[in-house]
Amino acid sequence: MNIFRTKSIEQSIADADEPGRKLKRSLSTWDLMIMGVAVAVGAGIFSVGAKAAANFAGPAVTISFAIAAVTCALAIMCYAEFATAIPVAGSAYVFTYATMGEVLAWIIGWNLILELFTAAAVIAKYWGIYLSKVFALMGVDVPPALNVGGVDLYWGAFLIVAIFTVLLVLGTKLSARVGNVFTIIKIAVVLFVIIVGFSYVKFSNFTPFVPASQPTAGAGAGDVMKQSFFGFLTGAVPAQYGTLGIFAGAALVFFAFIGFDVVATSAEEVKNPQKTLPRGIFSGLAVVTLLYILVSLALTGMVSYAQLAQEKNPTLTTAFEAVGNTDAAKVIAFGSLIGLTTVIMVLLMGLSRVVLAMSRDGLLPRALSKTSAKRSTPARLQIICGGAVALVAGLTNVDLLEEMINIGTLSAFVMVSLGILVLRKKRPDLKPAFRVPLGKVLPWVSAVLCVYLMTNLAVETWIFFAIWLVIGIVIYFSYGQRHSRLNEKFASAKAAVNTPAGEDETHRGTSEGSYTKV
Repeated sequence: MNIFRTKSIEQSIADADEPGRKLKRSLSTWDLMIMGVAVAVGAGIFSVGAKAAANFAGPAVTISFAIAAVTCALAIMCYAEFATAIPVAGSAYVFTYATMGEVLAWIIGWNLILELFTAAAVIAKYWGIYLSKVFALMGVDVPPALNVGGVDLYWGAFLIVAIFTVLLVLGTKLSARVGNVFTIIKIAVVLFVIIVGFSYVKFSNFTPFVPASQPTAGAGAGDVMKQSFFGFLTGAVPAQYGTLGIFAGAALVFFAFIGFDVVATSAEEVKNPQKTLPRGIFSGLAVVTLLYILVSLALTGMVSYAQLAQEKNPTLTTAFEAVGNTDAAKVIAFGSLIGLTTVIMVLLMGLSRVVLAMSRDGLLPRALSKTSAKRSTPARLQIICGGAVALVAGLTNVDLLEEMINIGTLSAFVMVSLGILVLRKKRPDLKPAFRVPLGKVLPWVSAVLCVYLMTNLAVETWIFFAIWLVIGIVIYFSYGQRHSRLNEKFASAKAAVNTPAGEDETHRGTSEGSYTKV
């Protein structure tokens, strides 16, 4: 049993053309850029920025966003090089399979499922809550949850997930067009927030720009679980603000940049991926970073971070209500609803594409990777993913798992960054359309930054993450390893070697050469 066997790039590309499991190439540079903006300009701007300023970084949340953006940019360079070399669905999972072996690919794929599934469920639940707020602003009282048999049912989550599941089943291009409209609307709302917000800015609110570090009030066992893993390892008393608060804020707002690894999962559905992927990804990242920094400056300039910290769940709406502009608060509530809408769509698509790639390789049931003959979409899989997300979002307290999104993303970023180093060493013959500059240095910098941000996530997040990994490893050894198509190929190759000469030479030649054994 060789759990570090790798799958060749040529075989990954060939598998993407397998009849009945093939996706249609229909996305342009514009579609990719909008997709990245669509999934990033949502919860990141409307919620986590205010939370990071209030509880971790104060006005220095702007630096937190910049650190997160640089970390994301370094990792996305590695993604772009991989995606132009292996333009198939699956993103970090496929890249790791080609460089570091099956078991590590499984772990990364498993972590991507964690990231995308949890993010879709969390955002779907928030969408339902924001929908009720919009109704309330219109004078209509519609509760976000209905009590059914003693269980709170968040009906909004079911509604929005069902709508976009249907759209994704009907076709990726159609979904992208709908997403484009929503994304343009929410960018207009964000620009409105920036322009109006800056009219209320008081420079005194920027002082101190980096609040002094202070112990968390009432530090106890619960606070230890909430403190950063780095602080726990170094024996530091649970605290907030200061320099470490900036990095803790960066780890939190990194949630706002998860859209760009999701874009890479669509590589198999992109027209001319060698040129389209890098352009689309980097254009989207530049737009999002600029918007985030401007919004964070407006937010922390409007009201003191200390005032934001008094709120249980501070948001942009909190800031506008504090300065007495309730009309702007209504616009933001509407913008938040629109913003979260497109996030859900892209996350649902990304989730299905990762599962598609893993099932195509046999690590998950192969039946999941079938696509419809008419539209070339994984209709059955999309419905399963949508149904699972709707149930979890509508019936469980997913709020507790918000940081799981970040740790899943960052773990994938680490493997992709290191994978570039392995890819260049193993396959110097490859000439991808995009190559990471300073290729022997920047991937290491990217990996180190991602690991450091991971250590700034809460202790309880690491505990949940460890449990998730254990579950994944059990599934791999009980099912994935035995059903892997690589396992079947190696078994066939071994049988061919033991077959008398001339009996099955053709089969032997097919089994060897398609896959690489480490």
